Amino acid sequence: MQQPKYRRILIKLSGEQIKGNDGEVISYDMLDFLAQEIGRVHRHGVEVAVVVGGGNIWRGHRAIERGMDAAQSHYMGMLATIINALAMQDALERHGLDTRAMTAIKMDEVAEPYIRRRATHHLEKGRVIILAAGTGNPYFTTDSAAALRAAEIHAEVILMAKNGVDGVYDDDPRRNPAATRFDHIHYLEALNRGLTVMDSTALTFCMDNNLPIIVFNALEPGTIERIVMGEHVGTLVSNQRGGA
Repeated sequence: MQQPKYRRILIKLSGEQIKGNDGEVISYDMLDFLAQEIGRVHRHGVEVAVVVGGGNIWRGHRAIERGMDAAQSHYMGMLATIINALAMQDALERHGLDTRAMTAIKMDEVAEPYIRRRATHHLEKGRVIILAAGTGNPYFTTDSAAALRAAEIHAEVILMAKNGVDGVYDDDPRRNPAATRFDHIHYLEALNRGLTVMDSTALTFCMDNNLPIIVFNALEPGTIERIVMGEHVGTLVSNQRGGA
């Protein structure tokens, strides 16, 4: 039997992925789909951590533009990620997976506090961990939280989920049909070009800590499994130069 290429992964999901396309703030169909995708990977013995965004519930930059204190808005966004984490936890458990939701903001009644050693213990026990509330600090995005948590738990790769876009392009493929997709790109080139991988703080952190990122289409069934089993899918962002 083919063995997985990666044994411990971190999947970064945006709030928009949880929203789906049915107009609901949280899409039950999308949660069910994502839970199935994660379950397929978990059955290979892969340890899975998930970091969720909150943009389907709260768009903090809009409130800041209207005059809200930035830190206040960021904390509200953290709370939104907790709602999404609990919804994701429920979907995973309905598919028979053992889970733990962990938050960077203490909320003992609904989730465990994030403690690095406890998180790795859960992974070793075969539990899927859902990490919410970002880093617990304002001014840092959930992209930065994904990068930080991946380093802390020694994930081998970050799987950066995108909606309907199958990698990193030199232009927006939804507006420019001539845009070219990169099979592989170095962190520095992605930063210098301002490409949509993750925010620049998170991408720089990944570069400094040699954390590879794979950008893929979250809506294509079986993609996470294909990546984990070693198939080249999407765009690899790493410290290599040239081909993947």
